[in-house]
Amino acid sequence: MPVTATRSLRTEARLRPEQKRRIEAAASLRGLSVSDFMVQHSDQAAKEIIQEEREWTLSEEDTKVFVAALLNPPKPTAYMKAAAARYKKALSSL
Repeated sequence: MPVTATRSLRTEARLRPEQKRRIEAAASLRGLSVSDFMVQHSDQAAKEIIQEEREWTLSEEDTKVFVAALLNPPKPTAYMKAAAARYKKALSSL
């Protein structure tokens, strides 16, 4: 017998009348309660957004540029050297 977690937390949403009607219609078409529909679809949207923010997808050209920059980094400029020195100084004072 599968273990199911008890849903005990609540949240609220303020909807415009047309949003509520649309959500109710969609839930009905799926054979779900409005609550189940909203939980399933908002959770799925949340998962997708989190995944999108955690992963990068580069084009073939962008991948080549990125790898080239990693394998052949440019020489540090005077500004970069000064920034590194400031950073090291800030770390040593901690």
